[in-house]
Amino acid sequence: MNTILRKSVLGVAGLAFAGGVFAGPVAAHAAGTTHAAKPVSVSVQGDKLIPHGVQGEQSRIDLNDEQTKNVKAIIAATKKAGMDERAAVVSIATALQESKLENLGHLGDRNDHDSQGLFQQRPSSGWGTVEQITDPEYSTTAFLKGLKQVDGWQDMPLTKAAQTVQVSAYPDHYAQWEQQAADLVAQHWNS
Repeated sequence: MNTILRKSVLGVAGLAFAGGVFAGPVAAHAAGTTHAAKPVSVSVQGDKLIPHGVQGEQSRIDLNDEQTKNVKAIIAATKKAGMDERAAVVSIATALQESKLENLGHLGDRNDHDSQGLFQQRPSSGWGTVEQITDPEYSTTAFLKGLKQVDGWQDMPLTKAAQTVQVSAYPDHYAQWEQQAADLVAQHWNS
C-alpha cells in the first residue's frame, strides 16, 4: 500500500478512534493502579538499546496473571513474525496504553465504537473480525503488520512508531509506557 493511501486510511481510523475509543479504555481503567516514575536506565540486549531512550515521565502498573499472559503472547507473536525485541517493546507499550494489557471486549456505553482487544482495533476499520482482534496472537500480528509498513520505525521514538500505526487522538500517551514495556521484554523475551 503506498504511503499516502496508508496515511489516509489510518487517518480515517484515527478520527473514529478519537471519537470514543480513548474515553472507553481510560474510563475503564481510571481506578487502576498506575505509578508515575522518572525515566530510569534502559535495558541493553546484545547491541540493541531497548528502549531507544524514554520520553518524559513514565507510568507503571502492577500486572495480574492475565496481563502477564498477554505480554507473553505479544512476545511470542513478535518472534513468530520474525521481528526483534524493539518491535515487542513498541507492541507492549501500545497495548499498555490502549487496554492496560487486558483483552477488552466491547465496552458498551463507555465506548461508542467497536474497538476491542489488546490494541483497541476496530472490525469496521478492517483490523479483522471481533473473534480475530480479541485473539492476542492475531491482534499483535495485525499491529506488527502495520508497524512493518512504517518506514524507519526501528529508529524513531516509540510514541511516533505506535502513533503511525494506531493514529490516536493522544499520540504522546504511548511514550509513558516505554520503560515498563522494555522491562517486560527483558524479563520475558527468553522465557
